Amino acid sequence: MTLLAVERIKLFTTRSPWWCMVMALVVTVGFAALVAGTSNADDPVTVATTQFGYGFGLVVIMVMAALAVTTEYRFGTIRATFQAVPSRSKALLAKTTVVAVLAGVIGEITAFGSWGIAKLIKGSADLAINSAYEWRVVAGTGLIYALAAVIAVSVGTMIRHSAGAISLVLIYSQLAENLIQIIPNVGPKIHRWLPFNMAQHFLTGRPDAGARGADGPPISEITYSPWVGLLYFGVFALVLLIISLWVVNRRDA
Repeated sequence: MTLLAVERIKLFTTRSPWWCMVMALVVTVGFAALVAGTSNADDPVTVATTQFGYGFGLVVIMVMAALAVTTEYRFGTIRATFQAVPSRSKALLAKTTVVAVLAGVIGEITAFGSWGIAKLIKGSADLAINSAYEWRVVAGTGLIYALAAVIAVSVGTMIRHSAGAISLVLIYSQLAENLIQIIPNVGPKIHRWLPFNMAQHFLTGRPDAGARGADGPPISEITYSPWVGLLYFGVFALVLLIISLWVVNRRDA
């Protein structure tokens, strides 16, 4: 518990987490307000489309998570941490836990905030959260944000440089996975099993009849259970975390 408290204090005494939290909230809720405000009878707002800003919030969260560890390497405070805590694995796990919990909380606040602002703007729209799909696309955001934070912390630990870590996680999650689809014949098959696509499948797999993804997270066409997607994404995050623990114990701080 002491390690968790220390990591919480270190995280919140820097400005970047606060700026990232505000940006994630403003961007996601702002896009939900825009979608709701521009909807009409022919293109009504739905529970899923209130989550239009999900991807933008995810980007901010991964930046925050990567900075949480790379900033310590940049200013050399990680050395003091490892001197105070001989077990580097415990120190890194404590940091990862704090960042992941914060990311999960932010995810839930932004998701339900987006849904709430849309409901406030379009009171006449059917925005009741009833089905399993609707619950996943809203409440599931926190789980994806938390796991994405674990991935970003792990990458940041291995690379140690803010620019490199942020570039890698953003280029891969936002660009590389989608570009793989253009590889002839095998591209779409490979893409089905890539981690962030699996995370997307958890949120939007097996949609309700008539669900659309044009103004929200793209509808997943994968046929197996969405919970398989969450498990796959979680295992991917765990593997990266284990690798980062091995790396941090093998090299000098």
